Parts: sequence; C-alpha cells; structure tokens
Amino acid sequence: MASKNKLARLTLSVLSATAILATAACGSSTGTTGASASTSTDASWSKTGPINYVQGKDTSGNVQKVIDKWNALHADQKVTLIELSDNADQQRASMIQNAQAKGASNFDVLSVDVVWTAEFAANGYLAQLPTSIDTSGYLKAAVDSATYFNKLYAYPSTSDGALLYYRKDLLDAAGLKVPTTWADMKTACAKVKTTNPTIDCYGGQFQKYEGLTCNFAEMVNSAGGAFLDDKGAPTVNTDAAVAGVQWAVDAFKDGTIPKAALTWQEEQSRQAFQDGKLVFLRNWPYVYSLANKTDGSSKIAGKFQVAPIPGLNGPGVSTLGGHNMGISTYSQNKGTALAFIQWWNSADNQKANTIATSNAPTWTALYTDADLTSQFQYLPVLKASIDNAKARPKAVKYGDVTLAIQDAAYNALNGTTAPKAAMDDLQTKLTALVK
Repeated sequence: MASKNKLARLTLSVLSATAILATAACGSSTGTTGASASTSTDASWSKTGPINYVQGKDTSGNVQKVIDKWNALHADQKVTLIELSDNADQQRASMIQNAQAKGASNFDVLSVDVVWTAEFAANGYLAQLPTSIDTSGYLKAAVDSATYFNKLYAYPSTSDGALLYYRKDLLDAAGLKVPTTWADMKTACAKVKTTNPTIDCYGGQFQKYEGLTCNFAEMVNSAGGAFLDDKGAPTVNTDAAVAGVQWAVDAFKDGTIPKAALTWQEEQSRQAFQDGKLVFLRNWPYVYSLANKTDGSSKIAGKFQVAPIPGLNGPGVSTLGGHNMGISTYSQNKGTALAFIQWWNSADNQKANTIATSNAPTWTALYTDADLTSQFQYLPVLKASIDNAKARPKAVKYGDVTLAIQDAAYNALNGTTAPKAAMDDLQTKLTALVK
C-alpha cells in the first residue's frame, strides 16, 4: 500500500533501543507464550455471542464467503464483517480510534498488519491470548510478529514477502534471464524497450504511506544497509544504506521507475502491471491470482512469473509483511472471538484461502503442499522471501517511526532532498526516537 491519514503525529515516546526491535529474539514459536493478563482460566474467555470481524477492504471477494461458512455452523455466534479503507494507514487509524473509545464501535476481532501487533499490544488495544494456544506448525517469523515480550497477542493469519513479478513472455522474446540485481533489471528493460518502446520498466509502492516504508526498507536492506544495528542504534546514514536510496533516486531520474509511481500504492501498481504497462513489479503474493484472471481484467494472464526481488549485488531482502488476527481488549464475547480466529486459521481454511486469494499462508507445511505448489508455483520463492525477510522496527509509538521513514524516503525520491542529506536527517530523528 501523499500521506493517507490526517492523524496528528504521536508523541516521541517509544521503546528503548532493544525493545523497539522486538524481533524474533523477543518472540516464541511455542504454545506457551501467553501469561497472566489473559489466561485460559480468565472468565472473559468463556463468553460467547455475536461478534464483528474488522479488516481492510476485501479486494478478493472471499472473506464474506468464509464468514458465511462459520455462520452456518454457529447460529448463535454469528460474525459480521466490517470493512475499513483499503489504505493501511487509515485502517490503523480507525482501529486506534475505536480502542481509545474503549470499543464503542464493537470491534471484536481485528486483522492487524504484523508491525502493528506490538504497538497495539503495548498500548492495551489487544487482549493477550490464553497460554493454552498452540502455535507449533506456523512459520516462526509469523509467530514472532504476533508476539510481544514473549506473550502472544494475535494469531498469525497471513504472511507476506515481496516478490518480483516479471513479464516472462517479454524476457523470453528478448533472450533474457530473470535479473537478480538492479543493474541487470535496468539492462533488461532497455533491451525489452527496443521492441516495446512504450512500456515502463519497474514499479513499486512509493506514495507516502506504509507501503513506502516497506519499499524503502528493501532499498536499504538490499544494498547491505540496515535501519538499526544489533544493539538497536540507528544506522540509516551508512554508505551502504545511502547507496540503496541513491539507486532508487537515480531510477526515478532516468525513467527506470516512472514518475507516476510516486502516487502508487499496492492497487495502482498492480493495475499498471495487469494493464501491460510494466516489465517488472515489486508487490505482494495477492497479485498473482488477480493478474492471472482470464475474465478480461488482466492483459497479462499467463504471461508473467515471479522471482526474488533484486538487490544491489544480488537477490534483495524483502520486508516482512502479513496480517495477524487479534482480539480487542474491549470485546464482550472473547470466547467466540478466540474460537473464530482459531477456526479461520486452521490448516484446511488457510489452504482454501490461499487457493481462493493467493494470500500467503502461515502454516509451514502448506508451502510444500502438492495441491498448492501445483497451482502456485511461486510458493517456494515466497517461502525463501519470508525466511530471509527483515521486520520493520517495532515500537510502542510506531506511527512516529514510520512517518519519519516516509518523510525521508519521499523527500529523497521526489528530488527535494539529496539521498545523503535525507538519511542524515532520518538518522537524527531515529536517534531521538529510540533514545
């Protein structure tokens, strides 16, 4: 997924340098991650009744079908879908506003971006799940993203790693291999354009919103840089980090990335690729099914494939994506909410969801499931992307961190600020935020 929400910037109070990381070292893949606040003996977890499930706009058309299956089996515990904006920042804002109003809008189950989970847990928006929850069998990275200080606050629902979508037909016609570096990608585009002069080269998500944070992190990490070092100190103005930003700035200047991409989120970039306007696209797995539709909505069905995203000197490093399903602290029917998210995220339901939407599952075994790999040949590539992905910095006040990143990224990409100056400014801001 111009800044999409009108929220005031949150105060500059965040976790300490070690806490802001909240990466795998703070997580657990066992089933014993819950603790005192919400234990399996807590009476609130026995309460059942109707609930609301809240998520961003369903572009797949499949969510209501899944809910209908649940409702057919649970007449006295019906689930109602509440769809928010298709914009990640606006979704987050709506969920925070509801939590601050102590659940006045009856939000029960929340589909939260993996990077929001720690923030929502730290602020008391999500209920800590019972200690009896078993997360064995799920991707470790997905479980870690649902865990805050060794306590489970959400169920890993979908995972995500960035993929490079590419026009296989055009590369084959030009006698080209799939590029593994940014330089090779630019060279490939130049050759493709000799016979397809109107096609643009590469697209991603560069509008000023959370998707830009993900793309920007990949520029930095794929050039050998990092936002924070092992001790939690900011390192965004190193030579390696600046080199990643410089590549993207140069790509906008020389036309490798079209200027229009500064306004693109996930959907706009997907549409450009589906309309045959791009050779390469960086996006998430959900694009696969939509771009392969044969109902006339895609001009490239059967003409594309996927590969790892490229980097400066070899394959790039994806930002970890995905969503977790958490339960609002203010839900009145937590028993139903818990049963619903466990049912929704069973292996069978996740398999069906992958078939219907191409969203990435969180069950490890599904990445080698014969039914799925025969239909979605990209799954091994995606598994590697997720395994090698890096998480965004997690903070109690994540909004401040991501806004600082977006400001620096957008100012550099649109030519307002030189890459080194933009990263020096970001270094200063992050140093203050993690101090």
